[in-house]
Amino acid sequence: MQNIQNRQQTDRKILISFIIPVYNIPADMLHECIESILALSLRPYEREIIIVDDGSDVPAINFINDFLNEIVYIRQRNGGLSKARNRGLQNATGKYIQFVDGDDTLLSNMYEHCLDIARFQEPDIVTFEFCRKKVEQRPYNDQPVISGKDLMRHYNIKASACSYLFKATILGNLRFTPDTYHEDEEFTPLLLLRAESVIPTDTPAYFYRQRKNSITTSTNVRDTIKRLSNFKDIICRLYRTADTIPGDDRIALMRRVHQLTMDYIYKVIIETRSRHYLDRQLKILKKAGLFPLPDRNYTKKYKWFRKLTNSEIGLSLLMRVLPLMKRE
Repeated sequence: MQNIQNRQQTDRKILISFIIPVYNIPADMLHECIESILALSLRPYEREIIIVDDGSDVPAINFINDFLNEIVYIRQRNGGLSKARNRGLQNATGKYIQFVDGDDTLLSNMYEHCLDIARFQEPDIVTFEFCRKKVEQRPYNDQPVISGKDLMRHYNIKASACSYLFKATILGNLRFTPDTYHEDEEFTPLLLLRAESVIPTDTPAYFYRQRKNSITTSTNVRDTIKRLSNFKDIICRLYRTADTIPGDDRIALMRRVHQLTMDYIYKVIIETRSRHYLDRQLKILKKAGLFPLPDRNYTKKYKWFRKLTNSEIGLSLLMRVLPLMKRE
């Protein structure tokens, strides 16, 4: 009897590995994050909760004693979000991967819809929506199955890696680039290109909370320039990658490159308010083959932004009318 039980236990496979990078996250937020996962209909052997403590000043394990039987805890020297996520991927054994930032939560009753899609339809990726306030349950609108490259060719995609429940098998050697900001902007389009089947749903399944004083929200000049520089480097790497892939994959990735270039110019304007800095960056983009923005029928925003950035009058207008970010 014991041998039969052991064999049955071995045959059970983890459905989802939840990877939660943590760095100085308030204890109550981390508790809520873990509890939102435990509230799901997944049985203990169907889930894996991997906490990667990226060198928090006080080890996160000190605050989560109540969850020790439910989690895998890994502590490493501080190396940033990319290294923490990569460490989680290295240790994940689930069929699917779900990233969850430690200060966010899943909206359990709505994430169940994503679970059902994974269980019964088994696509490579399920996409869902973020929300900044908790919402009531409502009917969901799922889109037909589509390949990742076709999704990217015809629609704007969400940047955050937390927006995707994806099969571990499509990853291959894809990992986050260490020591950079905007790492999701590079990871997610390359992930989508590997997906043969994607089911997009408008389920608001992820509750996003933006904390004050984080590096991604800092308006300190040094932090701003670092973020912008990393963003530009990512766009250039994606552009070079697009040159190495064929046909529809290249078209799909180039759409994303063009959109990110537009976003980069927008960020330079609103985060620096410096025409001198903007002109320098446009020269760099032009030398790299990324500017002027090409004439493409993407979105209305892209089309009008392209026209404005392609003239001196338009650039001057953008410098005046785009919103001003508050500085410290």
